[in-house]
Amino acid sequence: MSRLTPDGPTAARSPSARERRRVVLATVVGTTVEWYDFFIYASAAGLVFGQLFFEPAGASLGTLLAFGSVGVSFLFRPFGAFVAGHLGDKYGRRVVLVLTLVLMGLATALIGVLPTYGQIGVAAPVLLVLLRILQGISAGGEWGGAVLMSCEHAPVKRRGLFGASPQIGVPLGLLLASAVLGIMNAVAPGEAFLTWGWRVPFLLSVVLIGIGYWVRRSVEESPVFLEIAERAETTRQPLLQLFRKHTPLVIVAALVFAGNNAVGYMTTGGYIQSYASDPAGPVGLDRGPVFWAVTISAVVWLASTWFAGALSDRLGRRTTYAIGFVVQLAGVLALFPLVNGATFGSLLLGLIFLSVGLGFTYGPQAALYAELFPASIRFSGVSISYAIGSILGGAFAPTIATALVQATGTTAAVTMYLAGMTVIGLAATLMLRDRTGIPLGPDHEELQAASPIYGLAKA
Repeated sequence: MSRLTPDGPTAARSPSARERRRVVLATVVGTTVEWYDFFIYASAAGLVFGQLFFEPAGASLGTLLAFGSVGVSFLFRPFGAFVAGHLGDKYGRRVVLVLTLVLMGLATALIGVLPTYGQIGVAAPVLLVLLRILQGISAGGEWGGAVLMSCEHAPVKRRGLFGASPQIGVPLGLLLASAVLGIMNAVAPGEAFLTWGWRVPFLLSVVLIGIGYWVRRSVEESPVFLEIAERAETTRQPLLQLFRKHTPLVIVAALVFAGNNAVGYMTTGGYIQSYASDPAGPVGLDRGPVFWAVTISAVVWLASTWFAGALSDRLGRRTTYAIGFVVQLAGVLALFPLVNGATFGSLLLGLIFLSVGLGFTYGPQAALYAELFPASIRFSGVSISYAIGSILGGAFAPTIATALVQATGTTAAVTMYLAGMTVIGLAATLMLRDRTGIPLGPDHEELQAASPIYGLAKA
C-alpha cells in the first residue's frame, strides 16, 4: 500500500503535548454531551413519545410518528453543516464548537419541560419536532469542528488515534444516555417514568452543557486554521468551491458514512430498545435489562472505535474500514437471530457483536474525512459529507425498520436492509485511494486537491 509522507501539521505552529491533551479532552467531553442530548431523544421516542405526544394516532402509528420525528432532524443536519462549514472555514473551528454545544443544550433542556399532548393538544408534537430540528441543526455543525480540532492538532503518525477522540463521544453519549435512562427507570418505574421520570435526563443536559462549554473554551484554535487566517487565505465562498470541484467526493464520502450510520441507528436511534421492550412483541424484555444491555454494548463500541482509530495509523484508513465493514456485515446477520432469543444474554451478545463492526467503521472516520479535503474548504467538506451520509443512513433507519416489521411480520427484511447499506459503505470505501498521513496544512493545497477517487483526475 502506498503511503504519503507528510512533513507535519504545520511546521510553524506545532502544538505542544499539553495542548494536544486538552484538545482530546475537549473533543471527547463536548461530543459526549452533544450526543447524549441527541440519543436521549431517540431513546425516549421509542419508549414514551408515541404515548405522550402522538397519542391520538394509536400505538403502532404513534411509534412510527415518534421515530419519524427522530428522522426529521436529520433533514436539517445539512443546513447546520452548511452554516457551520461556512463559519468554520472563515472564522475558525473553535467558535463553531461552542455555538453548537449551547444550541443543543438549550433544545434538549426545553424538551424536558415540554407539556404533553394531553396537556396542550396538537401544539405539543409541533413544539417537540421544532426542538428536535434545532438538535439536528446543532448536530450537523458539531461533528466537523470536533474532527478538525482533533486531527489538525494531531501528530501525523497518530492522526487516526487522535481523530478517534470525537468519535468515541458517540458511544460515550449512548452509554451515558442509556445509563441515565436505566437509573430513572429504577427510580421511577411504570407510570412514574411516563409521568416525570423521562424528563430528568433531558433536564440533566443543563449541567452537562456547562461542563462542556467550560472545557471547549479552554482550547486553542486549530493550527491549520491559524496559518490560513494569518496568510489571509480563508475562502470567501467555501461551499461554492466545494460543490464546484468536489461533488463526487462528497457523495462517495457520504456513502461511506451511510453504511455505518444506518446500522448504528438500530441502537442510537432507539429501535432495538423499543423492539426488545415491546410487551406485545416477540422479545418482551423489561425496559431495565434492555437499557443495561445497550449500555454495556456502548462500552464495547467505544473500545473498538478507539482501537480502530489507532489501527488505521498502521494499516491505513481504507484497509481498516474494509475490515470493519466485513465484521459489521457479520454482526448484522447475527443481530436479530440473537435479539429474538428473548433473553438478556442473547440480546447483549447480539449488540456486542454488532458494536465491534460499528467501531471499526467509525473509529477511522475523522482522520479519513480530514485527509480527503483541501485545507481551505475542509470544514465544509467534512461537515456536509457527514450530514448527507446521516440522511442516507441513519435518518429514517428506525422508521424503515419499524415499517418493514409491521409489513412483513419478521425482522428478515430489516436484516436485508442493513446488510445492503453495509455493502454500499464497503463499495464506497473501495472507491477511495488511501491518503493516510497526507499533510493537512495550507502549503499542500495542490496535493490535497487531487481527487482521492479512483479514476478521477485532479479537481
